Amino acid sequence: MLTVIEKVIFLQSVDVFADVPTEDLAYLAAIAEEIEIKAGEEIFREKEPSDALYLVLEGRVRLHRNGKEITTASAKDAFGTWALFDQAPRVVTATAVDNCQLLRIDREDFYDLLADHVQITRGVFKTVVNRLRNLMETVSPGSVPEGN
Repeated sequence: MLTVIEKVIFLQSVDVFADVPTEDLAYLAAIAEEIEIKAGEEIFREKEPSDALYLVLEGRVRLHRNGKEITTASAKDAFGTWALFDQAPRVVTATAVDNCQLLRIDREDFYDLLADHVQITRGVFKTVVNRLRNLMETVSPGSVPEGN
């Protein structure tokens, strides 16, 4: 099991938390639950309620829909990120490719933390907005005005 300090060091390397100040990562580390998933085991299913973000410490996780692979998450990747912001059902199924070690951040615990730590909110939102900008630019180059 990882210590809080080891979790903080790990969280520093995950893109979704890149803009969160290091001292605030300790609060995230405290609510991040370390879990082990065996190869072939489903972590969550498409259309299930979303309730947590997952971060890959070790192993690989296949994200798929209707039998078609969407992507594979590996070490330092986050998946299920939207669960922190939206209660809509999952849009993919997540299945462990290998034996995996993951960190799980529950949405309710995350909301409780955000209420007292605005810097975490700012950092995570900045990263999510940048991801959306990049996605929009990929879909329609030149159509996303800077600064909006």
